[in-house]
Amino acid sequence: MRTKVMAALTSSLRLSPQYNSKDYEQHHGFVVEEIEGLIKVHIDGHVERPQIVPCVTPALSPELNVISRDIVIDHVTNTWARFYVPICHKQKLPLLIYFHGGGFCVGSAAWSCYHEFLARLSTTVECMIISVNYRLAPENPLPAPYDDGLKALIWVKNQMIYNYEASKWWTKKCNFSSVFLAGDSAGANIAYNVATKVGAKLRPLSLKGLILIQPFFGGEVRTVSEKCMGQSHGSALNLTASDAYWRLALPSGADRDHPWCNPLAKGYMTLKELKLLPTLVCISETDILKDRNLEFCDALGKAGQRVEYVVYKGVGHAFQILSKSQVSKSRTNEMMARINSFMAL
Repeated sequence: MRTKVMAALTSSLRLSPQYNSKDYEQHHGFVVEEIEGLIKVHIDGHVERPQIVPCVTPALSPELNVISRDIVIDHVTNTWARFYVPICHKQKLPLLIYFHGGGFCVGSAAWSCYHEFLARLSTTVECMIISVNYRLAPENPLPAPYDDGLKALIWVKNQMIYNYEASKWWTKKCNFSSVFLAGDSAGANIAYNVATKVGAKLRPLSLKGLILIQPFFGGEVRTVSEKCMGQSHGSALNLTASDAYWRLALPSGADRDHPWCNPLAKGYMTLKELKLLPTLVCISETDILKDRNLEFCDALGKAGQRVEYVVYKGVGHAFQILSKSQVSKSRTNEMMARINSFMAL
């Protein structure tokens, strides 16, 4: 079934196909799932991901005063991370472990939009950031990204405990008692689900909070914002694309009320049993996920979990990385300021 997302993620991004679609269909069979411009899945399981967003090296402008490097975390799964370490006078810096978005199916820690956003966030908040490049669906359906996220946390813990010489360029500046999990869209879903699984596995690493930007949740019953904004052209996510992402990412036979997709499927009482970190949720006013995000925050509050949220006016899904409008730039600055204050608590 072919589905469509917006024609281009922003007016500044253009798709330049590097393949002949007829040749692909001849070799791999017809397309069974498509999100236009982002991903095609063929009948034989072959997956195409056109480079709609360029991947870039860790290089950064010197004026940002941030050092960036790529480091492999797990050679078996080829999980790696991009590090951002501010050059500042603070003795120790909080650590933000970040997961990129893309519906679990596309995206990379090397995408230029994430590289620019996280470099700015690192220097603005004066925090270290580890941006995890996890495995993608449908080749690696859930829970593979959750497993990669947990492995990344355990890897960080091991760097702290064993004080490896090769890691001292960042560990000597890191405040391991002030570690936060964060992500946007599918990455926020990963951050949340990893946070529910860590338990005592990370001791003595100390997690202080959870930052969820437009968390990608779903459900079989549509919310008002999903129905009313389902085909919006002013946002980077529409309803048909959302459904396609979930079909590709969820385990075979699961529907959108699976707890990985819908944490409220069994009511807010299930959240009461969790020992969640204090949570900040960043919501976009014109995002189809707005109502689902608000319901999630309400359920967390009813379950006795510590949660705060902000609705950013006049912007859609993924505005902070994909939109170049003046209002998006302003809201992005507001979001960074709120993250800064949350991490300072």
